[in-house]
Amino acid sequence: MEILRVFNNNLVLSLDENGREVILTGRGLGFQAHPGQSVDPAKVVRRFVPADGRDPDHLAELLAGIPPEHIHLVSEAVTEVGLTKVADNPALIIAIADHISFAIRRVNLDMAITYPLLAEVKHLYAEEYTQALQLLTAINDHLPTKLPDTEAVGLALHLVNAGFATGDLSYTYQMTGVIQQMVDVIERAYGTTLDSGSVSVGRFITHLRYLFVRIHNHKQLADEPTTVGRAIREAFPEASEVAVRLGGVLELRLGTPLTTDEISYLALHVARVTTDR
Repeated sequence: MEILRVFNNNLVLSLDENGREVILTGRGLGFQAHPGQSVDPAKVVRRFVPADGRDPDHLAELLAGIPPEHIHLVSEAVTEVGLTKVADNPALIIAIADHISFAIRRVNLDMAITYPLLAEVKHLYAEEYTQALQLLTAINDHLPTKLPDTEAVGLALHLVNAGFATGDLSYTYQMTGVIQQMVDVIERAYGTTLDSGSVSVGRFITHLRYLFVRIHNHKQLADEPTTVGRAIREAFPEASEVAVRLGGVLELRLGTPLTTDEISYLALHVARVTTDR
């Protein structure tokens, strides 16, 4: 493998045998190394292959600022918990390691942080929050000073963020706030409190998350109303009215109007979550 760029004594950007740009870490790997030289395979400890069009230089620069032991800590914890999708996503490993590294520095400096989205994350992303708690426990098992349970909120948001191609949490934070606002609209319209543990509410939130992905990727459902969409609107007129309001919330918050069929499928989920009580 040929070295393309040296970031520090322990990290280089290289061209592998298949012509791919890969990030390599290992003690002394970059010491007195220069672009064009061959990589010493005996020094390579970890290999990160950027996916989903991620910029290798950007990931490498981020990785260069994280202590190697924190990368190792997160990688080991992810494997212990069995989060295969995380282990196979180098960008997510790096993002979580960066988060943990900063959290460790905060704890050592006795700096407390409050996550304002605790209730929303536990309510909207129950599966990711459970996984985050397990991951945090595995990480704390290897730390002399334990991280507080509140760090599970940040970890959960990183797990949610894995479904987006933005590479940062800003869109996930926005999505969380908008979903909670949409849930509030439904509860006020029907004068009820939705059961966050019900199957129908879980499916609704999953639908919204994929809807956000479609909006972000400019790939909404058909622009022209379909027969199925019309049937839904006729079968659930009250839910359809609420869905129109939800579409208005999304347009106001994201600046993107929903297609008629997207609103119809929102109506179907509104009907389901309000009858499953």
